[in-house]
Amino acid sequence: MKLACTGIFLFLMSQSFFAQAQEKGDINELKQEILSIRADVENITLNLEKSKSKFQKGIFVATLGYTITIAGGLMLGRENDELGQGLLIAGGVTGGIGTYMLVDAFKYLGRVRRKPK
Repeated sequence: MKLACTGIFLFLMSQSFFAQAQEKGDINELKQEILSIRADVENITLNLEKSKSKFQKGIFVATLGYTITIAGGLMLGRENDELGQGLLIAGGVTGGIGTYMLVDAFKYLGRVRRKPK
């Protein structure tokens, strides 16, 4: 009887230790997952900041370019016709570069941190 009680006691103690060990493992997994999510959020925030900065620069350059184009168009057919033609070309190129910068700013939104497997 004493041996049976001791056996039951040892069995229950081992189960208790096993449950505590598994609980610690679950907590460690949870901590790792939280750290991974935190890193993902920081990465997303960084990419949004990069995208915002490049997008604003692209808007500025495109607006400047198309403003120059309009000014060149207004000069056509007057005494500054050659200057107007030059402004049309320069403004069109500048506006195109600004539009490219706008489109290029979106590449940061699709970037995701690659998880090692």
